[in-house]
Amino acid sequence: MRASTISRGLDLLALPLIAIGMALAFLYVPGERTMGDVQRIFYFHVPFAMSSFVGFAIVLVASLGYLKTRRDAWDVVAEAAAEVGFLCCTIVLLTGPVWARSAWGVWWTWDARLTTTLILWMVYAAYLVLRAYGAEDAKLKRYAAVLGIVGALNVPIVYFSVKWFRTQHPSSTFFTREGLPVPAMAFTLRFCLIAVLILFVTLLLKRIQVGKLEAERDQLRYELDARE
Repeated sequence: MRASTISRGLDLLALPLIAIGMALAFLYVPGERTMGDVQRIFYFHVPFAMSSFVGFAIVLVASLGYLKTRRDAWDVVAEAAAEVGFLCCTIVLLTGPVWARSAWGVWWTWDARLTTTLILWMVYAAYLVLRAYGAEDAKLKRYAAVLGIVGALNVPIVYFSVKWFRTQHPSSTFFTREGLPVPAMAFTLRFCLIAVLILFVTLLLKRIQVGKLEAERDQLRYELDARE
């Protein structure tokens, strides 16, 4: 009951905050001198990237919990976080090329940050396919947990790729004065980070609730089959 109450409360916050964030990004923040209006994608591209990292970090913790305890509750959280994190990562890969087309003149380049992000996306795509085809198989759940952990270990590589490799992608200086010299830019980015994170938590809680219902359904099916 408490989780559903929190979820409903976040519902009332998430969409208005996203709407306000869009208004700030497109109406309040001044245009960037070099890239112009396309740079406004930045205010949602970065928050969704950070939210995907949060999601995959939750997959790491929940998968370790499942492998240690074999409790389905951990497995439900891992699958839910993987789905929502994958959604955020997909948005990152869709918005990034639009920005790249204006900044670099091409939709895609095998830049270190872009390539490692694509690998991260592919790992969790494989994770979700595995879960879809082996949802009730305990062995496949363990395999999925291992895959979820391996995918999460790629997150630091994605984040630090701009420091470790020669890359066209901007460095992660968006929280510094050098990266965001205009106060309106810094405020808008932080506001959008909070808004997207609240949206992430809302979707995560809803997916966990769905996962629990699916687990109860599977248990009832098992008990009915056993009686027959």
